[in-house]
Amino acid sequence: MFRPFVTPPTKELTGFAGFIETVKPVLPIPALLVILPLVYLFFRKTWRELDEDAQRSRAEILARGEIDKRPFVALVLCALILTMQEYYGGRTYFDQVVSPWLAKADAGHPWIKWQRYDELWGYAWWAGTRIFGYTLPFLVWKIAFPKDSLRDLGLRLKGFFEHAWIYGLFLAVVLPAMLVVSRSPDFGTYYPFYKTASRSWPDFLMWEAMYFAQFLALEMFFRGFWLGVLRKSFGSGAIFAMAVPYCMIHYGKPYLEAIGAVIAGIALGSLSMKTKSIYQGFLVHITVAALMDWLALRHRHCTPLVWNAPVAFSSCAVDALERDALARKVETVGGAIVAACAVIVVVLVVRARRKKKKAAKPPESGEAHRAEVDGNL
Repeated sequence: MFRPFVTPPTKELTGFAGFIETVKPVLPIPALLVILPLVYLFFRKTWRELDEDAQRSRAEILARGEIDKRPFVALVLCALILTMQEYYGGRTYFDQVVSPWLAKADAGHPWIKWQRYDELWGYAWWAGTRIFGYTLPFLVWKIAFPKDSLRDLGLRLKGFFEHAWIYGLFLAVVLPAMLVVSRSPDFGTYYPFYKTASRSWPDFLMWEAMYFAQFLALEMFFRGFWLGVLRKSFGSGAIFAMAVPYCMIHYGKPYLEAIGAVIAGIALGSLSMKTKSIYQGFLVHITVAALMDWLALRHRHCTPLVWNAPVAFSSCAVDALERDALARKVETVGGAIVAACAVIVVVLVVRARRKKKKAAKPPESGEAHRAEVDGNL
């Protein structure tokens, strides 16, 4: 990440927030003991199916006298990409190499607006390197294994609404916990990454757009590519192997979030394997990420207020009341839109499930039915 996370002082915390900070080092232990068995109960059938499929696949490869090359190619590729992102996709390399070049180019290209958006350009580099690195394996894999379909790597849309209820279930579990931890100083001071997001609505929206784009690429990489190419080699073990580096890319973030990445990695990976799609996990990810950014700004009374970004911006305290008033209006309109979308999704889910049941039901023969009636007469 761009900067190491430093835990803010907690001396003044009282009540529930103070209690959470006190027990935070050991809090994940009972939480994992409660949550992971529930994840097991929900996905154990999916894990079993993955293991059976992997056993058959490996038996076929061994019967042909061949070696399974997929783990060799995939894991070396993944390790290389994550290492290059760590060393060349962060702030240090940007400040040393990219930043001077952009500052120089700004003189002849006014659209860069380096003086105003230097921090945003830094995050554009971070997001861009993630998007490129996370999606590159799909091209490499198609070259190495041309017979494999890229759509089998979590990119299928078929059946999306049939499994949309799982998205709602995940949010029902995650959102209450998120509302609690959002008041922690860890999260309140860390999010959003782009600290000038509160300067204007364009700042906030441009940041969220690149943030969402890298989340899509991240889901494609970890829950799509990683699991898609290793499922027949490792079975359900591919999910747990993926959860390790996925947790590690959260190092430097708040402690509870890094621990939560273990659960998220296993749950979202299992969801991807169950639905054959990354899109439900992507929606969970961006919903939580957007709300974390918004709640962090909200607690600091620093939600965006204007559309034209001022050149000089120092503090939100001057117009905090106006920011809070506008934020309440945005939340009201946003809540209404979300409710309407939820109703539409529920209708589509119900229709999809009815259609599936109807297709599964064997058609009744009209001629046989008429013959039976005639015979009775």
